[in-house]
Parts: sequence; structure tokens; C-alpha cells
Amino acid sequence: MSIKEKVVLAYSGGLDTSIIIPWLKENYDCEVIAMVADIGQGEELAPLREKAIKTGASKIYIEDLKEEFVTDFVFPTLKAGAVYEGKYLLGTSFARPLIAKRLVEIAKMEGAAAVAHGATGKGNDQVRFELTVKALAPELKIIAPWRIWDIKSREDAIDYASSRNIPVPVTKKDNYSIDRNLWHLSHEGSDLEDPWNEPCYDRILKLIVPPEKAPDTPSYVEIFFEKGVPKKVNGVEYGPVKLIEVLNGLGGKNGIGITDMVENRLVGMKSRGVYETPGGTILYAAHRELELLCMDRDTLHFKDLVAQRFAELVYYGQWYTPLREALSAFVDSTQETVTGTVRMKLYKGNCTSAGARSDYSLYSEELSTFGRDQVYNQKDAEGFINLFGLPLKVRAMMLKKAKRD
Repeated sequence: MSIKEKVVLAYSGGLDTSIIIPWLKENYDCEVIAMVADIGQGEELAPLREKAIKTGASKIYIEDLKEEFVTDFVFPTLKAGAVYEGKYLLGTSFARPLIAKRLVEIAKMEGAAAVAHGATGKGNDQVRFELTVKALAPELKIIAPWRIWDIKSREDAIDYASSRNIPVPVTKKDNYSIDRNLWHLSHEGSDLEDPWNEPCYDRILKLIVPPEKAPDTPSYVEIFFEKGVPKKVNGVEYGPVKLIEVLNGLGGKNGIGITDMVENRLVGMKSRGVYETPGGTILYAAHRELELLCMDRDTLHFKDLVAQRFAELVYYGQWYTPLREALSAFVDSTQETVTGTVRMKLYKGNCTSAGARSDYSLYSEELSTFGRDQVYNQKDAEGFINLFGLPLKVRAMMLKKAKRD
């Protein structure tokens, strides 16, 4: 890089990005511009402005991306029913493409030569950031300090910060790696690196009450969806951001949404993390109940296959790909009749359906009843079973004949 070229850094004010500003200046003699994406971290973002400038940034952008985050990333993934490895609701995964998208936009606006991020060489986020940059601005250089500097651990990073009087939000004693946004909060590292260690929920949980300490009486919540998108909670219409905040509060106080999992990272290793996703857990469960009511069997079952692939694309950072866009088009088509209200029961960490209704319901009590009906001829089932079971019968006859011979 030539002297004093501009580098735009995805900045959070956490341990890694706090030390990257001075490191970039020391090693590249460049102008560093910080970009903070406000996607609902719940922290005071204003102090980051002063902190970034004090540690060497020439300028800082603090971008409110909360509504875009929910509308363009969270809800499409929710509609897809995408869950990575059956447990992870992708809270960090779909935030990174949005952050990188805005990073690219600011880099272009500033005439920057490069962008930088604080993702480690062991993690998934480096892929998510960089695939987005490659898709949207292939001409930009990418600097990933964790892959090239001499700092080898979070303890080393803390020492680096201390030697330069840079305040960081962790200590060697309380050394969890935390990522927070409107959708979730993740915890990794420290004692969680041993999968045998039970998480100390009293110490680490920030959004959710430990289930055993949740209220002894259940809470009920009704959620109205329109074409697969949540619009109302308990009859009150909310904007996308407020709706998730409301459900986070309801889920959090009832112990809903804790996930402790060992997952397969894209880079080949397994990692262990604890995720808090209170509102998201409620929304996924409610959305599924409505799909079961309103979608035909073949479409629902095929969509389940799509959901797994969609989750992989999101987890792998492949948001800006033709396949993800094509799958989203399919998902949107399936959601045309996913409109209605679901009632959920929240109790000490459990989130269960307590009723669903829709004008597009495919459920017919007249057909399904155990009582007397006038619309279903049970004798028809005999012919169906004979034809459905014919291959089994033919094979059994063949085996019997072969054994005689």
C-alpha cells in the first residue's frame, strides 16, 4: 500500500478492533476510518466515537442499520426456517454480510484502497466479511490482521492494548468472546472451550433469565404473521425492530432461547458456544406452527430441504450469491398463504404452541374428526393401501418364490 492510503475498518470497540486501529497505523502508515454498524448491540455507541479517535482513527461512522438488518436479513432467514445444524439461529452469521456491505459503501464513498476486519483466522466471520467484499467490490484490498500479526491469543491482545493504554471491555479473568445484536447474543471462549463444562448461566446470561429462575406461571403471546413476516404481537402492530425488542423481553423473562452447542465451523474445526436468542426462538416456533397449518405436505417437506441448504449458505457467508437469492425467491413463493395468528405458551425455558388460526388453513375438522362425518369414505383407504403397498407385496412374493427355488 502507498503511504496514507485510506483503510476503512469494521469497528466494534471490542478487544480486537480496539487494537487494530493503532496496529494498522504502525504497520501500514495509513489513514484509518472506523465504521460502526448499529444492529442493536444494546450498548452505548456514543463513547465509541471518542474511543476510536483517541486510538488513532481519523474519522468514525456510526451507522444505524437495525431496520435493514431485520427486514433484509433476519426475516428472509426466518421465512426460510433456516437453522444451522438444528440449533443455531444464525444471529452472527447474517449480521456480517450487512456490516460488510456498509463497509464497502463507505470505502467507495471515502475513496479507500482497502477495508479491514477483526475476525480471526480460525473463525467463520473472516469468510463472511470477505465473500461480501468480493461480491460487491472486488477491487478493494482486504486486511485481516489476525492472519498476519504476531498476536496469537486474546491474552496477547490484552497485553498489546495495555502497553498502549487502550481500554478494552475484557480482562484475562473475564475473557469471553461476545457478539451481540438485536437478534442474539453469543458467548465463546474461556471455560466454554471445554464441552464438558456446564455454562454458568448466572454469570454469562445477559438477555435471558435462567429457566429455573423464570416465573412460576406461564406467559402467553399471540403473534400475527402476514406472508411469513411477523407483524403484530398480542394484537398490537409493531415495526420490525420494535417487534423483536418486545419478543426479546417476553422471551428473556421466561427463560426462552438458550442454546448451548458444539458446531462445525466452515474452516474445518468444531467450536462450542452459548447463544441467547429469546425473541427469535419464539418467532421460529410460531412461524413453524403456522406453516404446518397453511402449507401442503409436498411443499412443506421440500421447503425443509431448502431450509437446511439456506442455513448453510448463511452460515458460510454466501448471502450475496445467486443460489441464496434463488432460494429466497422460492421461499417467498411458499409464504403467500402463511398468514394468520399463533398463540405461544412461554414457561421456564419452554416455548410451545397453544393454538393457531388462519384464513388459509388447510386443516379440515370435518375430514379429520373421529366422530361421524359425511365427507370421507373410509372404504376408499383399502384401494389406496393396496396400490401403495403393491411394490412391497411383489417383492415379498419374489423372495418367497426364490426361497422355494
